[in-house]
Amino acid sequence: MDLYTIIFYAAGFGLFGYLAGSLTPSIWITRLVKGVDVRDGGSGHATTTNTIRQAGFGPGALVFILDVTKGFLPTWLALRYASDPWWIVPLTALLTVAGHCWPLFAGFRGGMGLATAGGGVLAVQPLGFLVGLALLIILVLIVRHSARASVATGLLLAPAFWLVGMRGTVVWIGVGVGLVIAFRFLIDWNRHYREFWLDREKPS
Repeated sequence: MDLYTIIFYAAGFGLFGYLAGSLTPSIWITRLVKGVDVRDGGSGHATTTNTIRQAGFGPGALVFILDVTKGFLPTWLALRYASDPWWIVPLTALLTVAGHCWPLFAGFRGGMGLATAGGGVLAVQPLGFLVGLALLIILVLIVRHSARASVATGLLLAPAFWLVGMRGTVVWIGVGVGLVIAFRFLIDWNRHYREFWLDREKPS
């Protein structure tokens, strides 16, 4: 396949991934249920946990499912139909997570990318999803600070995949989405937590 065709596939899947990532179910659902912008309270981010905090567990669970789905679908399509999937698939997953974090349709103020990144990994290697989730939980329990644990998870995701025997595309997805997550969570590096799993600030 010639270079122009490969570039066309990369640009097409990458753009589709970013636009899919830019869909913001947490903002839509919280506004529908409570009439507020989810980013105006709590952590200030368009996330599952912030939706739970402001709209309840049911809406939060729906947001989680939709965020995972929007990470899964572009990556799965790229895996099935891209002309050179070994690098187009990780690129698609990376841009989908970037779209979630900096969404075109929501003033570039979005979520933190964990669920969407999980969806991208799930599309290629379901075991990788479980490894990433376990890594995050272990680090949160050790560090007791979810943002710092998430930065570490992003940086350690690809090495963790490698250590459990995974190779190929899923490792490169771990590199791409992991770097986006690590960078995104730096914004909350100094945030204080009362309930680390729900990302709530300590009262001043």
